[in-house]
Amino acid sequence: MKEQYVKGLVEGDAVDTVFALRSRDLRPTRTGEVYLSMELADRSGRIPAVMFGPRSGDGSVPVGSAVRVRGTVTSFRGQRRVSVEWLDIEEHPDPSDLLASGLRDTDELLGYFESLLGEVRHPGLRAVLDRIFGDAAFMERFARCPAAQSHHHAHIGGLLEHTVSVASTCQAVGQGYDAIDADLLLAAALLHDVGKVDELAFETAIEYTDEGRLIGHVVLGERRVAAVVAAVGAGIPRTLALRLSHVLLSHHGELEWGSPKRPCTLEALVLHHVDNLDAKIAGFMTAVTGASGLEDRWTDADNLFRRPLFVPRPVEDDRRRHAEEDDVYCLAAG
Repeated sequence: MKEQYVKGLVEGDAVDTVFALRSRDLRPTRTGEVYLSMELADRSGRIPAVMFGPRSGDGSVPVGSAVRVRGTVTSFRGQRRVSVEWLDIEEHPDPSDLLASGLRDTDELLGYFESLLGEVRHPGLRAVLDRIFGDAAFMERFARCPAAQSHHHAHIGGLLEHTVSVASTCQAVGQGYDAIDADLLLAAALLHDVGKVDELAFETAIEYTDEGRLIGHVVLGERRVAAVVAAVGAGIPRTLALRLSHVLLSHHGELEWGSPKRPCTLEALVLHHVDNLDAKIAGFMTAVTGASGLEDRWTDADNLFRRPLFVPRPVEDDRRRHAEEDDVYCLAAG
């Protein structure tokens, strides 16, 4: 485990540690010379970096590589950055240094996930789920995959965490309304983001694959499910398979949000709003966590919502306490 992380760097610090190279670009100075503009990252955050007078090979280091950097933390226009003196590819980085992990226990989440799978009663839908999630190699990658590159569940295991949350809420909603096909809704909730396994790469940083950029997880996921539905054959009726495809293809809700179709069935509408709600809650918590640690009352506007957000205080801070309460507690505890 490395000793220096982005979050703890302050102006004047000497830097000698490993980062993920998120971006790099050779740019000209006013005098016609070139410098290397970069963004570095680790599990705690991101920081811009600059290297004047780079060596001939520095500008060709692949984005996504792990790099060892030596330099100094400086400030430019009020923003921290690393002034890099030397960098080189790190051959054997520790992924846990570079990629954040979730707070929830993976085995616990997998247990919840297995329980939700068992709640789908329709044999055809169960067959589809069993074929997809019964693939050990796929499931291993699914359990580690982030749910996004930034803003919500952007950490190792984020996809599993997000899927369990969405599926649990959809299960509750499906049980509350007779008009909803609860099996279809739950199965779609468990499957809705399987395309992210193909959309995202997450070795040293969370990046989009070529398939992710050109096609996107919504279509990639529906293709994966459709192939399994075809293999199941008569076990899943054509109408049900069509409705499942629609729910998956429309779960982003609007065309401008990357959804090939807008929701046209009740199950599709529910999944879209539950998915959006979970992403927004996680995005809010991501935005306020840093400000909470600094004891700020508001975040800045650089977040998913593009506006300052009020930072909630712990519940106990708002509860009036009296001396006699403390006395009673001490007596009970002692």
